[in-house]
Amino acid sequence: MHRRLPVALAVALMLTGCSNADDSTTAVETLTLYSGRTLELVEPLIEQFEADTGIKVEVRDGDSTSIAGQILEEGDKTAADVFLSQDAGALGVLSDAGLLAPLDDDVTALVDPSYTSQDGSWVGLTGRARVIAYDSETLSADEVPTNVLELVDEKWRGQVGIAPTNASFQSFVTALRVSEGEDVAREWLEGLIANDAQIYDKNGPILEAVNGGALKLGLINHYYWARYEGDPLTQRAQIAFGDPGSVSALVNVSGVAIMKDSADSEAAKKFVEFLVSEKAQTYFLEETAEYPLALDGATPAGVPPLGDLGGPDIDLSDLASLEQTVDMLTEVGLL
Repeated sequence: MHRRLPVALAVALMLTGCSNADDSTTAVETLTLYSGRTLELVEPLIEQFEADTGIKVEVRDGDSTSIAGQILEEGDKTAADVFLSQDAGALGVLSDAGLLAPLDDDVTALVDPSYTSQDGSWVGLTGRARVIAYDSETLSADEVPTNVLELVDEKWRGQVGIAPTNASFQSFVTALRVSEGEDVAREWLEGLIANDAQIYDKNGPILEAVNGGALKLGLINHYYWARYEGDPLTQRAQIAFGDPGSVSALVNVSGVAIMKDSADSEAAKKFVEFLVSEKAQTYFLEETAEYPLALDGATPAGVPPLGDLGGPDIDLSDLASLEQTVDMLTEVGLL
């Protein structure tokens, strides 16, 4: 029996050696991304980032308002390292709650101050102009209202499409509340209902309805129209930009932030740096037709340069009162 001890010892040493080898294997660096942008849209970017850095990105996605609400509920215990938002309002909510880490100056400096946070808690990535899509077969360009308040006019009864559950629509209503007051915003929403505005879940189906002649007008973001396969000017649906300087010309932004408890995460910092890099910004320009905010002067096909739109004088951080907007939409019956 004693002669078997060397064999057992050898086996034990072999297993120990294997265990040590496994322990010495470098763990894959990961970060958790909470995304208010659809996975289909951002997945190519995530895959490129993973290939470039070797960092694994774990994604939890949903609409921006809901994701922001989830982070608020989780607080300091959130699993999120980075929050990618479809709109500035959701980022402002988290900034006001003190849940975001300050970003490096060399990142925030890449974006015009009009389109990013004033306190450096998040950085804008892309511009998303609100426009009115119109049926060019039944309306000429000069017949299209460029003031959204005119959409409640009787002549547009049953012919205007809106998407109240969409984050961009909610951010627009927030901007209307901030710039024109609570009473004007509520009156406009109630006017849309009284005028039989057609309700859709998303912007895409609104554009399809205008393109098919089912609607004369629809409130959407510009890029749904601009990323048409082919020349967007050949579509039945065309778009009108709002009156310069008014809330109708709102340019909201998508943006990204690092959570406070992930302030020291190199993976999180690298991801944010990647999103403002030329590679990612070019993707937004060419694949999503949004205005890339860190790619100077770049403009999607078929739309005016960002500097020509004349957006309202609104601090995008002021669009953080999303909860009040949701309450108003609920009270009037649109949610």
